[in-house]
Amino acid sequence: MKLRIERSTLVDQLTLASRGVNLRGGGLFVLTGLHLRADGDGLTATGTDLDLTVRTRLSTPVEAEGETVVPARLLTDIVRALPSGEVTLELTDDDVQISSARAQFSIRTLPTADFPVLPQPAGDSVTVPAGDLAEAFRQVVRAASSDDARPILTGVLMTARGDGLRLVATDSYRLALRDLPEAQVLGPGQQVLVPSRALEELGRILNADRDVTMRLGEREVTFEVGDEHRFTQIICRLIAGDFPSYQPLIPESYDNRLVIDRAALLDGARRLRLLARDTNAPLRMDLREDGIELTVISQDVGSASEEVDATYSGESTTVAFNPDYLIEGLEAVGGNTIELVRLDALKPAVLQAPGQGEFLYLLMPVRVS
Repeated sequence: MKLRIERSTLVDQLTLASRGVNLRGGGLFVLTGLHLRADGDGLTATGTDLDLTVRTRLSTPVEAEGETVVPARLLTDIVRALPSGEVTLELTDDDVQISSARAQFSIRTLPTADFPVLPQPAGDSVTVPAGDLAEAFRQVVRAASSDDARPILTGVLMTARGDGLRLVATDSYRLALRDLPEAQVLGPGQQVLVPSRALEELGRILNADRDVTMRLGEREVTFEVGDEHRFTQIICRLIAGDFPSYQPLIPESYDNRLVIDRAALLDGARRLRLLARDTNAPLRMDLREDGIELTVISQDVGSASEEVDATYSGESTTVAFNPDYLIEGLEAVGGNTIELVRLDALKPAVLQAPGQGEFLYLLMPVRVS
């Protein structure tokens, strides 16, 4: 195997493929490596932990075909550290030679025969515009749990809704929901639970000017992005199990409503979070007709407060939220103005942009005395 390729281009490819690598290896040390294949189509790099696979292909001239497995982190760090310009990769016996300008490296390879044979994508393909899908992933994935002890909550529910698609994620403390009315991805009544990690990686590479192709198999889902010059494939196992029933949490009516400038509330919450970041103190919100007062009280650190102009309708009350979860919701919703409805000490509040029902962010309150 031998080829020459521009350093910056190679770094991008290796970094992307490495997102699928299990750097700890688990029970299979070869999974800490990237599988490299050079052939007539160019250079293909594959990283996998058997649950998530990221495969990238780059069209580039190949002087000698071949394949090998190279430690992912070491290879990527070496190429990133090389000077700008052309990089030569050459396989010789059990080593890969990496050279650029006056720098030369020789690193041991991993057994190619031990690298698992990965299944080819199955299922019919559906192509949708990437722009709205990338925004939806950005909004929803943040609400998924990172606790592997609750695997169902680490996924994003993708379910057919009319002629479109609904995405839902929750960690039981907040819930994000986004409807894509014209994204006909699933069949009527069909739903799947996709690992949030896969959608997060996909969201990083989606380009608003291109489409994404989705293939749904019996146990896995495949996303494909790119063209004949640069192509990326993300394959992940679907999560088995039933997603929690979330529809009863969405209120049909509400007793109070807060309309406020998103940037003003976001800036104030970020400032007051400085006192809460080491103490898990909640962010209190005192609601009045002419505005709100934000307060954080930490017995060991101190206190802070800030008033923010707003329009509030309903009885005066005080609610409290986890400041990190509130900030993430404000970052997700977008727009200049947001509304919070059903502000209650015991029930989840709904954060959304006024008049735009395609995205909802539900946030559980924190009990305070």
